[in-house]
Amino acid sequence: MTQGQKTAIEGIYEVCIGIPDPIFAIQYWEQYGYRIGQVGELSPDVAHQLYGVNSFLRSIRLYHQNADHGLIRLMVWQNPTNQGLGLASMKVKGNRWATTLTTDVINILNHAEDAKAAGWNIRYTNPYWEQIYNKEKKSRPFIDSAVGVREMLLLQPLTRQVLFKRFGYTLPHYGQINHSAAFKTSQFTHMGIIVQDDSKDSLKFYEEVLGLLRVRDDVETIYEASPAGRDIFDLKPGEKYIVTAFDDPRSSKDDLMAARSGRLYIIRFPDAINLESRFEASQPGSLGMSLYTYRVRGIQAYCDRIKASPVQKFTNIVENEFREKSFSFIAPDGYFWTLVES
Repeated sequence: MTQGQKTAIEGIYEVCIGIPDPIFAIQYWEQYGYRIGQVGELSPDVAHQLYGVNSFLRSIRLYHQNADHGLIRLMVWQNPTNQGLGLASMKVKGNRWATTLTTDVINILNHAEDAKAAGWNIRYTNPYWEQIYNKEKKSRPFIDSAVGVREMLLLQPLTRQVLFKRFGYTLPHYGQINHSAAFKTSQFTHMGIIVQDDSKDSLKFYEEVLGLLRVRDDVETIYEASPAGRDIFDLKPGEKYIVTAFDDPRSSKDDLMAARSGRLYIIRFPDAINLESRFEASQPGSLGMSLYTYRVRGIQAYCDRIKASPVQKFTNIVENEFREKSFSFIAPDGYFWTLVES
């Protein structure tokens, strides 16, 4: 598919975050370059129809420069259903997190260390160095360019974030830094979920039903080879995970420069590993990162296609809190999604 063609689905549109207090959340995300956009409400009845939550809902959509993906929806539930994932391990089924490009990862680390010293409930890793392209190529330190990223995990009660800084390469469509933001960060560039499915059958849904482009597949990370993977995903000796990535269809499997942010990373652990399931803590009604949305053109066609697929549950199309046509479903892997009419 060429860059100029119109597509029915693009990158992940929003990360939805259940919160009790919008004031602090807005101030927090402003440091990452987000700003207040739309505000809307839903009655308990309609919230139950769309999200399965019988509670009054007030939502605030946060924009990031002119980005059309990687946005935030703050969801203020009058009666939250649970406290969410909190600081739970990244190695649980139901886990959600969002990743951001930054040019100032050390500043974010400084704030994390200050927060911990002040007694905040926070978990973070140091920024690990990861060579991400041409790993097999032997480079000469201090002579050749170092090509890779520094990435760190940042977990707080209402946010699950990975921050990364690039070295030695650029991708023009993969994250646009807001240089006026305190943390010099982009919109969310990719979001992740954890599954267990040795058959890989559940992955087909994202490609064949949603129409996303599978750009990376079967990329293994083993305990012995990745200090970042060990720390971020709590890998034990002998353990591994496998990465599959789904992109906006305007991206490319072959042209790295065409890669677009809004990517979905599916981290797949072998079925033999005993993983806790926390789906109930990462769906609408929960506090914290609890929902991802896609924006689509032709929502009725998507609704019909999804109802005919092996989803676990689905809703009819109703107006969401921003008066947009919308419907929700639970994908074959157990994750709750909402689609929004473009």
